[in-house]
Amino acid sequence: METIEDFAIDVLGPRTLPSPLGLSNAMGDMVANYTLDEDRVLWDISGRDTTRSFERAGPREFNYFRGPSVRAGIVTCGGLCPGINNIIRGLVLQLWHRYGVRSIAGFRYGYRGLSMRGAASTIELNPDMVDSIHLVGGSLLGSSRGQHDPSEMVDVLVGEGIRILFCVGGDGTMRGARAICAELDRRKLKVSVIGVPKTIDNDIPFIERSFGFETAVDKAAQAIQAAHVEARGAPNGIGLVKLMGRHSGFIAAQATLASGEVNLTLIPEVPFELDGKGGLLRWLSSRLKSRGHAVIVVAEGAGQRHLARRDERDASGNQRLSDIGTFLKRLFRERLQHLDVNVKYIDPSYMIRAAPANPGDSIFCAQLAENAVHAAMAGKTSMVVGIWGSLFTHVPLAAATSGRKLLSVDGPEWRSVLDTTGQPAILGRQPRPPNEQEPNDDEPPGPRCPAC
Repeated sequence: METIEDFAIDVLGPRTLPSPLGLSNAMGDMVANYTLDEDRVLWDISGRDTTRSFERAGPREFNYFRGPSVRAGIVTCGGLCPGINNIIRGLVLQLWHRYGVRSIAGFRYGYRGLSMRGAASTIELNPDMVDSIHLVGGSLLGSSRGQHDPSEMVDVLVGEGIRILFCVGGDGTMRGARAICAELDRRKLKVSVIGVPKTIDNDIPFIERSFGFETAVDKAAQAIQAAHVEARGAPNGIGLVKLMGRHSGFIAAQATLASGEVNLTLIPEVPFELDGKGGLLRWLSSRLKSRGHAVIVVAEGAGQRHLARRDERDASGNQRLSDIGTFLKRLFRERLQHLDVNVKYIDPSYMIRAAPANPGDSIFCAQLAENAVHAAMAGKTSMVVGIWGSLFTHVPLAAATSGRKLLSVDGPEWRSVLDTTGQPAILGRQPRPPNEQEPNDDEPPGPRCPAC
């Protein structure tokens, strides 16, 4: 994991072009204001550490690019997620209507399209084309995983005349964006590269929320409610729901709090034992004997130590996980036969990923897109638009790719989960020593927020 000393944002050069937005620099004149580079958002929102802060996002009074003479590109990468189409639409509308950009290329199927030659890899985007795409899930541009040669991708950017590139995706996408920036720097090319954070797991460091997360929690809570109905409708019924979360339990935790019907939540950050006095099977047996049913939520990355390790990686280089959901379903049926359990297993992952954004995410996507365009037109580069303390920020790509954000098991969110479920803090294991992480794969954890 990299040491992040500051959050300075790279710029392509002096900003000399007056903004076309017609905003104000005065308070109280009923006209929205420009944002100053001196406007900051503290990293430690508790106020204990005032030495580091993020640059605040927003429109600048002077820009680096003139809209009518610039060509922009948009690429969406990684797995599908609610809100991608909202982001594409927001970028296009902001570029077109607010800054006068009339040349916008959409690269097909992620970085794979950006590394392909020929017109077939791009779509020319305009307001009419994106008019109603926010009403459906998926991505108008398609998506893919996998690493590609940054030199070849920069060749494509040069060939297409791209001066601004918006990269919509998660940690792998941001690493790819950083590699593109390094190649641009090597060639001394002035191209703005702006990341828009898309990870349904909400695990990008220094960004408190990524788009699609709220919709995922909404849909996950519906799946939990179905599992609760099924569990209560059968003797010794077990409703088992597997949710997204390779390394971080944010969706599982928030969906548990949203539903109020979960009796046990298992996340990657908290290890557990299957057997023994305080183990999972003993706990579940006791729960069924006392209440006759149980609802269990498990994040996909939880409990991997109990499964055979798969020496495989996906196209993005992530280790393929074994299926904890089907493992637990089989385990409960085999080991609790004497209770004649009825296991109802629900995995809503792909239904959640393909869903359109809910109203909260729709608003958030529009704001992310607006701020991404403001940053790009001002000549900012090698950065991600984030949010911290409910304020939109600029986060360097170096910080956003420095590790993974984990749910703090010492913090208030996990405490609320324990209060809601009534589950023990530890299932059959002693608490880990401070700073010792449960092994998952070779990805480092992200820096911990001092206010969490």
